[in-house]
Amino acid sequence: MKKSIKNLLLSTAVAVMPFIGMSSSFAEGITNNHAYVVDNSGTLVRDGSKDCIRTGSWSEEHALFECGDAAAPEAMMKKDEAPAAGPQPPAIRSVLQTDAYFDFDKAILKPEGKAKLDEFVTKMKEHPEVDLLLVTGHTDRIGSTSYNMKLSQRRADAVKSYLEQQGVSSNRIETAAKGESEPVVSCDGVKGRSALIQCLAPNRRVNVETKVQREN
Repeated sequence: MKKSIKNLLLSTAVAVMPFIGMSSSFAEGITNNHAYVVDNSGTLVRDGSKDCIRTGSWSEEHALFECGDAAAPEAMMKKDEAPAAGPQPPAIRSVLQTDAYFDFDKAILKPEGKAKLDEFVTKMKEHPEVDLLLVTGHTDRIGSTSYNMKLSQRRADAVKSYLEQQGVSSNRIETAAKGESEPVVSCDGVKGRSALIQCLAPNRRVNVETKVQREN
């Protein structure tokens, strides 16, 4: 009976012994959590089944990998390094785009241009996530830079007006004028004014495209 009491007192003394003189990071980790019984050298005390002996202060946040109570340090580091989950940008579910072409020095929509815009409006109705359209006017290089800038704006405004007539709200349409600054053909070797006007036709256009899409 005395021997049992002596052993109990010895175990208790070991459990509450101040953790001092530990130089290794492993020992420091044990010292910081006070969750396991250690001996004078800072070594973990294990029972007959080789399991670490926990103190009354043990909790999951103090668990040690060496005792089989926590994940490997490498795994914990990877977990800590993982980027925090946050708001994700809206998924782009559709790319809506069309062109409407104009006659030389005109800002009046051609019938074929109206037909393409009608198709575009139909697609918009299928994609309610489209919040804003960008309507950009362009011209060919014939004429002054300032005149072409104004002409490209008139063309953009003509397309915007037509889209509004088809039921697209004006606050969902933004216009821009690029003048002659973004040609799609150059026609550098073309001779004669009539031939040049015909060659430059693809530059006399208005682009209509999705600018902002929201998440459904």
